[in-house]
Amino acid sequence: VQLQASGGGLVQTGGSLRLSCAASGRTFSNYYMGWFRQAPGKERDFVATISGSGLSTAYTDSVKGRFTISRDNDENTGYLQLNNLKPEDTAVYYCAAGYSNRYYYTSSESAYAYWGQGTLVTVSS
Repeated sequence: VQLQASGGGLVQTGGSLRLSCAASGRTFSNYYMGWFRQAPGKERDFVATISGSGLSTAYTDSVKGRFTISRDNDENTGYLQLNNLKPEDTAVYYCAAGYSNRYYYTSSESAYAYWGQGTLVTVSS
């Protein structure tokens, strides 16, 4: 599966963005999805994950209550809604996918075989 991330940009503290991850090549519902981010000078970290069915999700603690992961399997697209953004959310955001059953999801970066190119989110103070 090929992934194309989009939707990043420059936003002020407290603002919102919606990131999209368009998938092509396979039955999207057979793939769990995740979002990761890499801040300048830091390692890439887990942000959120969603099962192929869309029924199960998980988030890193720092984004709980502010970010929402979702997907539209009919449109082969995943989303990450970013609300109440903070300067520390500034990073390149990557979408990723892995093949499994419709119920699996994981925060483990090594479990993701397919990666998008990244989209930059910059939050100004």
